[in-house]
Amino acid sequence: MLVLLGVLLILTALAALFFGGSKLSPSQVLSGLLGGEGVSGVILRAVRLPRVLAGVLAGVGLAVSGCLLQSVTDNGLASPNIIGVNAGAGAAVICLLFFFPRATAAMPFAAFLGALAATLLIVALARRIGMRRSSVILAGMALTAILNAVISFLSLLDSDVLATYSYFSVGGLSGVSLDRLWLPLAFICLALGLSVLFSRRLMVLSLGDGMALSLGVPVKRMRLLALVCASASAAAAVSFAGLLGFVGLIVPHLARRLVGEDLRFLLPASAMTGGILVVLADLVGRTLFAPTEVPVGIVMALIGAPFFLILLLGGKKHA
Repeated sequence: MLVLLGVLLILTALAALFFGGSKLSPSQVLSGLLGGEGVSGVILRAVRLPRVLAGVLAGVGLAVSGCLLQSVTDNGLASPNIIGVNAGAGAAVICLLFFFPRATAAMPFAAFLGALAATLLIVALARRIGMRRSSVILAGMALTAILNAVISFLSLLDSDVLATYSYFSVGGLSGVSLDRLWLPLAFICLALGLSVLFSRRLMVLSLGDGMALSLGVPVKRMRLLALVCASASAAAAVSFAGLLGFVGLIVPHLARRLVGEDLRFLLPASAMTGGILVVLADLVGRTLFAPTEVPVGIVMALIGAPFFLILLLGGKKHA
């Protein structure tokens, strides 16, 4: 199944390179990748290739984050939103735009710092009250509400800030360049590597804190590691993709149906499924209403919102 997902990811990425506002032939794609000149080469190297790589990275980062959060909190509805990633990134970006309106180039850096700072604050609060599964969720909900209030307040004070912030809040891959992806790539790969390395211990947390402690697993340390990896991975993704929602929520559930609950396989399966889904959603947004472009965040919302309702109804029925 992991091999199949890898092949599907490659095929999806190739489809995103071929199709768009102007369709490219296989020879044009190959020539563009090898440095060929002409309009097709410029389109491929300056627009489509960075966009495809950004879509894969965003999907991997958010899906891994959601997978870790759902595993260590034992909550199928957990996602990067619940640990304050989106709210922290949004608050940092809107503060930057409000106080330094010309510093739009610093938005990715501000988003990363805001997302990471918000999550680390939630982790610190959770540690003060015991680092239990419920404490992480409650601390995240409280801080998210405060940060969303800050976003709403600054938006009301300056309509120009709201106009600039709106695209970031939806989530999109337009205008992404390769030089903006190297640092997020490092954080996402590091978070995924550490998560897979400690996946056996992280799996034991699902048995409950008491059972995990009796088996010799340092519960608080492992939960802290998982939360830091989840926050770093999601923060890196939103720094260039904006507040892209639902990926961290729905992808782990799809991956579980394919490979089961074992984190050794679930984490890479979630990463590849997330990359496939985001690249595919971006391709649909670019081609379905061409030449008008629909941001990938809107396409993901159209997919994710019904899935979220299905999860809620399924949980109610199970209860």
